[in-house]
Amino acid sequence: MTEAKSIDEALELIDRGLREIQSRELVSTAEVADLLLDVRLELLKPFEPELHTEAVSATN
Repeated sequence: MTEAKSIDEALELIDRGLREIQSRELVSTAEVADLLLDVRLELLKPFEPELHTEAVSATN
């Protein structure tokens, strides 16, 4: 996945999350944390092979 596509997908997650919580007065911290984790994972996708290689190197 390209970096630009990952950013676009992260923006879609943010927009969807904002639409879901926009009309509510209270939002649980768990819901906010879930949204932030989803965005974080999406933004890390272009770097997954590098992270996997680093993890394997660290264990050897």
